[in-house]
Amino acid sequence: MLGVSLSGYGDTSGRRRIPLGSGREQRGGPRGTERHQEEWARRVRRAIPPGTVSAVASLRGAAAIVGVADDASPTGELELSGRALETAMIVAALDDAGLTIADVDGICHVGSSVMMAEYLGIHPRYTDSTSTGGSSYEIHVEHAAAAIAAGLADVIVSVYAATPRSDRKRGGRGGPGRGRPPMMMMGPNPAAEWEMPYGIRMPMGPYALSATRHMHEFGTTPEQLAQIAVSTREWATMNPKARFQTPMTIDDVLDSPMQTTPLHLFDCCLVTDGAGAFVMTSAERAKDLKKPPVYVLGAGTCHDHQMISQMPDLTTTAGAVSGPNAFAMAGIKTQDVDLLMGYDSFTITALLHLEDLGFCAKGEGGPFVEDGKTGPGGSLPMNTNGGGLSYTHPGMYGMFLIAEAVKQLRGECGARQVGDAEVAVAHGSGGVLSCMSTIVLGTEGTLS
Repeated sequence: MLGVSLSGYGDTSGRRRIPLGSGREQRGGPRGTERHQEEWARRVRRAIPPGTVSAVASLRGAAAIVGVADDASPTGELELSGRALETAMIVAALDDAGLTIADVDGICHVGSSVMMAEYLGIHPRYTDSTSTGGSSYEIHVEHAAAAIAAGLADVIVSVYAATPRSDRKRGGRGGPGRGRPPMMMMGPNPAAEWEMPYGIRMPMGPYALSATRHMHEFGTTPEQLAQIAVSTREWATMNPKARFQTPMTIDDVLDSPMQTTPLHLFDCCLVTDGAGAFVMTSAERAKDLKKPPVYVLGAGTCHDHQMISQMPDLTTTAGAVSGPNAFAMAGIKTQDVDLLMGYDSFTITALLHLEDLGFCAKGEGGPFVEDGKTGPGGSLPMNTNGGGLSYTHPGMYGMFLIAEAVKQLRGECGARQVGDAEVAVAHGSGGVLSCMSTIVLGTEGTLS
């Protein structure tokens, strides 16, 4: 994993766990802001070991995303499924780049890159089956950039397709690539013994715990969380492929059925079919292809738990490490970001990203979003395709963050286009707020 020290954040032996009923200061008190930020700043400072900065920085601008494709439908269903849908996405992304399957010598796939390559009839020299749930595809970008920089491959594709909505109608249960990450299906599952028997409802329960804790500590309100859903829906009204395109109010969110307190139905992501793919190559080769390259400026990944009961702090994710590392590699600050594509499995997920990436201080996410600054016309456009809350959410949404970010930087988003966008951040979240991966993307102008 790039930029993460095993002797820093990854070392859990001396990590301080804070019990839920610890009686800490609430609502922006000393624990809520300064002490909280200082603790995570300490971890971030140790996240990139001394002597590795030059190696990490060498990835900046070494590789580019040269083709993307994504597909969803207002009905929530797609005609194709399985390998046919995956192949259609790969072909579409390659065509977007002006390449063919014969050019591909690297493949990423969360199920089995070997089986996918066999189906395509190719023999890649780089293969990656990393699966961390929703952040898998940001990690694929990170790994592909490193592989290309090291000369391990020249053209790498990553693909995702899942059809949980159609599968449900057909009586299917879903599986790897169909809405449920393989990491949650194989091997020992301590959560089945230590969490689920005691009433935690998956997948909403862990996020409800985080939202409840955030409200308790910082005074965050249901109305503030609802504003995130409202702003995201505003973007969706300009996306003809979005599942929900009707404007929505805060009252609409609060009047929607309660799912797991304090999360209402419209605080929660969709269950739809969806698919996407991206193609990456070297910065040098990218210059001669069909579309303007979108360069990988920075990347960072960090994870800290699998079971929600083992999350060190329910109000802070490992994005507080992955984000600063990615920003440092890219040489940017939050004010340089024109577009944030932040994983929004739930409204609380998106709010935590805003804080942990540094767009506002810890505990200030609620007031930060109140004026609609993440919606159209706002100072921080976020999830401009409608997000997982209103566009599509087949189960592992990270691919769609990348596709939209690339299209925005190429100026291809029509009515929802962000003006003069040059720097975009795609921030994926996997597991139950478990694994965060951040990538910073930029136009050619950002390389100078």
